[in-house]
Amino acid sequence: MIKAVRSGLWTCSSCIRQISRLQQRLPQKRWLSAETGAAHQTDINIRTPPVDYATADPKHDDVLLRQIFDSPPTFRGLLQPLLQSASRSNVGLFRNKYLTSPQGFLTFADITIERASRLVDKVTNASTMADYKTLVRDLDRLSDLLCRVLDVSDFVRITHPDVKIQEAASVAWSQVYMYMNQLNTSTALSDQLGRALADPEVMASWNEEEQTVAKLLQQDFKKSAIHLPKEYRDAFVDVSQSISELGAEFVDHMEPETPHIELPSSRFHGIDPQMARRMVRRGTLYLPTLAPAATVALRRVHHEETRKVIYYATRTASKRSIDTLENMLKLRSQLATLSGFDSYGRMALQDKMMAKTPESVHQFLQALSKHNSSFVEAEMGDLVKEKIQRLGLSGSTTLQPWDKDYYMESIRTAMRSRRKTDDFLAAYFSLGTVMQGLSRLFSRLYGIRLVPRDTLPGETWHPDVRRLDVISDTDGHVAVLYCDLFYRDDKSPNPAHFTVRCSREISTDEIQETWEQSGQEGLPTFETPLEAANDGMHVSQQTGSVKQLPTIALICDFHQDREERNQPALLDYYQMETLFHEMGHAIHSVLARTSLQNVAGTRCATDFAELPSTLMEHFCADPSVLALFARHYKTDEPLPYQMVAERLHVFNRFEASDRENQIILAMLDQRYHSPIVRDGNFDSTKIYQDLQKEFGRLPADPPGTRWQGFFGHLFGYGSTYYSYLFDQVLSERVWRVVFSAGQNGAALDRENGERLKENLLKWGGSRDPWRCLSDTLQDERLINGDEKAMSLVGSWGIKDDVQS
Repeated sequence: MIKAVRSGLWTCSSCIRQISRLQQRLPQKRWLSAETGAAHQTDINIRTPPVDYATADPKHDDVLLRQIFDSPPTFRGLLQPLLQSASRSNVGLFRNKYLTSPQGFLTFADITIERASRLVDKVTNASTMADYKTLVRDLDRLSDLLCRVLDVSDFVRITHPDVKIQEAASVAWSQVYMYMNQLNTSTALSDQLGRALADPEVMASWNEEEQTVAKLLQQDFKKSAIHLPKEYRDAFVDVSQSISELGAEFVDHMEPETPHIELPSSRFHGIDPQMARRMVRRGTLYLPTLAPAATVALRRVHHEETRKVIYYATRTASKRSIDTLENMLKLRSQLATLSGFDSYGRMALQDKMMAKTPESVHQFLQALSKHNSSFVEAEMGDLVKEKIQRLGLSGSTTLQPWDKDYYMESIRTAMRSRRKTDDFLAAYFSLGTVMQGLSRLFSRLYGIRLVPRDTLPGETWHPDVRRLDVISDTDGHVAVLYCDLFYRDDKSPNPAHFTVRCSREISTDEIQETWEQSGQEGLPTFETPLEAANDGMHVSQQTGSVKQLPTIALICDFHQDREERNQPALLDYYQMETLFHEMGHAIHSVLARTSLQNVAGTRCATDFAELPSTLMEHFCADPSVLALFARHYKTDEPLPYQMVAERLHVFNRFEASDRENQIILAMLDQRYHSPIVRDGNFDSTKIYQDLQKEFGRLPADPPGTRWQGFFGHLFGYGSTYYSYLFDQVLSERVWRVVFSAGQNGAALDRENGERLKENLLKWGGSRDPWRCLSDTLQDERLINGDEKAMSLVGSWGIKDDVQS
């Protein structure tokens, strides 16, 4: 995902869901009349009676969970009583009573800015010790107010099928985002936070979570150049905007130097004849350089010179793309200089990353590269042998860059042909059985389950959306999960997890204050103070406090044969893995029910956020976990695990080589955001090719290519691309140490699940992630989170089972 705009102080980076289209012109603001209504009750303890899940039948819920995803008639039957009910009033999207119409987004934005302004006045006028002791919670509430609008508006404008609602959400998002930027450039809030942090009595009154949030906010202020004179702050804003525009241009307009490859069709033997016929005219094959067919051709075409031509074309970006990239990188360096950093990498890593410094990232990548080297060399040896055998050579040969994918595919094809089982894995992974399996897994590990719940009119954005309540054995209703998992023509194909509203404690004063304001003309009618405090969305009252429940949306794009009534959506293995991955993000949001929203769930260090989701990929490959649910959708026969083992064996055949490529790209990302960018002779192509030669064991790109012009992640993940590798290593370590790599049923052991939950998941971003890891793995070497710790993590690697 690509960050099209700079994250603001008052929202985390995942708030502003990043697609380059965010830079397009927003629709003209249209003001519509608002609904009117008056509040009635005044007792803040009155609340709507909750569903009594304690008396529900878990076995019935388990069966129903599969049916509502696999059997459309069952889902329609679940909704039928609702459709026949006398009350058909619109409860609002996600049960947010403001969001019953397009105008509701505008009203929601207006009332939010009004409430936020009162909070800003309170913070800037703080003068007593009591005022400063509550300051961090006031700032966190300010953040939450703005994120309530930004999160839901961002989700809606990307996902909702109604154009009018998309437009209204875009206007609301823009309005609140502009207000947020005003706060980012105001010194009043920063100065007050600085006074509070400098007072020992105030600091002593704050708990660990409050201190963490205060320091995070202070770092955000510094990164926004708030400490600089006004002319420098203005320059910071201008440069940030230019970076955003250049980044969007870089991603949206990537282009190759050669748009099409034109060669005689006789030189394309090896590719699918039907695919070739679609591109052939008068004996010439016209191959679009950036089309998937070009990637297929590199793997399948027998003619080496043809592969060479394709390789050069697909690895050479246009000069325009390279110029755009280099200009963006130079502006980032300028932005860092304005903020007092020697490089953009140091600026980006300082506060929101476990690595903290470019030096630590370098230590990690070097150690990982060293660990991976012997495996890459073995794989390259296999490819050379394959080339010698295929060409009938009698001596040694050199593997060329355009040979690599071709001979990898040759070896994989031979492996597939030796399989003894038919590959019909998808028949064992109906969407309903996979959701059932996730619920059963979570029940065993964490004591929570997924319970189907009917939806009220206006609560969802499409009839395909299923609502699941997350129910804890001990705490009752702990989260709401909206699942939009089926394919639609007008829907993004990219899987995603959205935290529409995250956990946060709501104070009694806040409840009373919101209730007193709720009778204003033009605002929705709320029946209870608690309902007003959370806009009509769900709250919980556990352990003596009131918290807004995490509300999460999962988006996938699984096809269902709507003409075949009895056939559910069947997932291939990697679609099933994707669903497990996204649910890993969701479970982090569910279990980390912190008191402050700035550190709730996935709002943690960026290079820590993918750990729970990547860990879930290990569970979905474990035979004991698959045995919980994977059964043939027609015969109900259990999955033969050998089918999965064979599929993974083929897929992972050259994983070390794939990993080396990612290591080189992570190193490149670091070099591009280092002080070297200030050099007047900065050459992004030379830097890339030098890195390949210095650290790579794969055939390096030949002179004349410049692939970095296609590396779109440089914009969205500037200086943090290493995070994926980092979390892969950490998840592998947790899988081995905590869950014993699944041996003897360890993947389903409640004690292991509790160990992960209590030491890592429940803290969100409120505790130092290095401490969380140290406690989880029981490894004191990690506790300091310094360069030695980063190097240690890199040395663990991913491929072997050696514990060190």
